[in-house]
Amino acid sequence: MRERFVETTTALLAEDPRTALVLADISADAFAPAAYRHPDRVLNVGIREQLLLGVTGGLALTGLRPIAHSYAPFLIERAYEQIKLDLDHQGVGAVLVSIGASYDRAESGRTHLSPADVSLIDTLHGWTVHVPGHPDEVPALLRDAVAGDGSAYLRLSTLRNARPYGGDGALRVLRDAGPGAPLLVAVGPVLDAALAAVGDLGVTVAYTHRPRPFDTAGLRALAGDAVVLVEPYLAGTSARVVSAALADRPHRLLALGVGREELRRYGSAEDHTRWHGLDAAGLRRSVAGFLDAAPVPAGR
Repeated sequence: MRERFVETTTALLAEDPRTALVLADISADAFAPAAYRHPDRVLNVGIREQLLLGVTGGLALTGLRPIAHSYAPFLIERAYEQIKLDLDHQGVGAVLVSIGASYDRAESGRTHLSPADVSLIDTLHGWTVHVPGHPDEVPALLRDAVAGDGSAYLRLSTLRNARPYGGDGALRVLRDAGPGAPLLVAVGPVLDAALAAVGDLGVTVAYTHRPRPFDTAGLRALAGDAVVLVEPYLAGTSARVVSAALADRPHRLLALGVGREELRRYGSAEDHTRWHGLDAAGLRRSVAGFLDAAPVPAGR
């Protein structure tokens, strides 16, 4: 995903003089050719993430369409106040592109883990959030974000599904278990594990790479009385959106994702996926337990 981001951004800088890129050392080598060709629109501020967002806001105020890039914990958590003030409060938009996701660089320790990034962006108003599940989804999502004028967050990961799924982010049904069946919504790179987890269960599976704005119309059309939400970041991040969309219907919701417990372990990304129950076996246990606990209808 990172490589596709570099390729697409390099092309955008050449195609559109309104596009700018702001870096904080991360990926600077990959963008060195673009910086040489566009020294006025590719800026590396060094390891100063708050300045990264301040400069991004300033460029947006001049009418440019800036892309700001770093690891998720540096770009979103460390610079959250600048996102809030230098973008939102100033009424300007930008495209933030992160790498590292929740725990891609787990071997680097807690400083490189960021399962709460989407939850933080969700405290702001009107943001679009893209969580691609495959590298081939990245170019179109990035181009659409840069072509807009609002604020967007593109969350890249080393985790991926076996194949890409295009579209605008509306819920896409990949497994239809029929009317009234429990619905599982998988966001981004957790799709393959989710499909494997419910392969022999009567569960409809829908995919999205755009959790914000969430496709609530699609959710209402597909949801029965049981919904399972699987997200590759903090568990429950989209629970409020799903609950609000189904507030007029009796329903049960299971929200799965990265847990809140501080693990204090290094390990690999695959280890963290297993520890948080986001591998196929862990999801199977959670979903099967949830469905087995469903109340028995009266008269049965």
